[in-house]
Amino acid sequence: MIRLLQRDAQTVEEITPGDDWVLPEETVWIDLVEPTRDEEILIERQLMLELPTREDMSEIEATSRLYREGAATYLTVEVITGAAAEAPRLTPVTFVLVRDRLITIRYAHPRAFTLFETTLAERGGALCAKGEAVFLGLLDAIVDRVADILEAASDQVEGLSNHIFERPRRTARFEIILGKLGRWRGITAKARNSLISLSRLLLYASVSPFIAEGEGDAVRIKSLQRDVASLTDHAGHLSGDITFLLDATLGMINIEQNGIIKFFSIAAVIFLPPTLVASYFGMNFKHMAEFDLPWGEPLALGLMVVAVVLPMLWFKRKGWF
Repeated sequence: MIRLLQRDAQTVEEITPGDDWVLPEETVWIDLVEPTRDEEILIERQLMLELPTREDMSEIEATSRLYREGAATYLTVEVITGAAAEAPRLTPVTFVLVRDRLITIRYAHPRAFTLFETTLAERGGALCAKGEAVFLGLLDAIVDRVADILEAASDQVEGLSNHIFERPRRTARFEIILGKLGRWRGITAKARNSLISLSRLLLYASVSPFIAEGEGDAVRIKSLQRDVASLTDHAGHLSGDITFLLDATLGMINIEQNGIIKFFSIAAVIFLPPTLVASYFGMNFKHMAEFDLPWGEPLALGLMVVAVVLPMLWFKRKGWF
């Protein structure tokens, strides 16, 4: 799918190009969403450049993600998608800056793009004056989206912490808590990886004369670098908190299991002496003196009661229950 944004426009329009289609001169942003090979070839011919394939975008080497070739600058960043879904993931997004135009190549639908288009519809103007302005606006939206994800993770982790430490253990469903902590740990790790990717991209952009051409662009890039550094530190602290809560939850589970084992151990010790008394009087010998005594049965019952009470008093004194 090919989507275009014209200079000073406020909406991005999807197009269906024909055989004789020509790229409008006023185009500042070409958004390729899950493009077919024919669509890639069409844009390559119009702008006289070579676009990276999906496999190229997945390369992890910095030289494969941040480079300049001819008149075009190529930058690839990892963006988190599906944070509100059950299976969030990182997806590569490539930015190509060439002759005041921006080309984005993506195979997912990050929410940051939707947020940027909403801002574009409200403000327009300077946001789409040239490709570099759109590029910085999209980076701003991506950083804001990561910040929102980390804020939501912080709120959830704080709530889980209160649930673990403040509520009685009998009402705590630790298996559910473990699942939630694991999910938010995964989201936090992906957000941190995205921020590291953004940090590398911004560092490259800050020293590239083809991106930060004006003083205003350089200031925006520096501001984004500070935001990314701050969010990276926050993500690191949050990851440490989640790890602590995972350990604490496992500790609580062990405490509960030890309490159960302790209960059955005490019960076994308490009822072992009366069991011995009952076993003695249950023996089937013909001649047992106690059977002929009128107080034989009360004696046996008394011995069993004493055998139960004495260990209980001892355990109580030791504070074992």
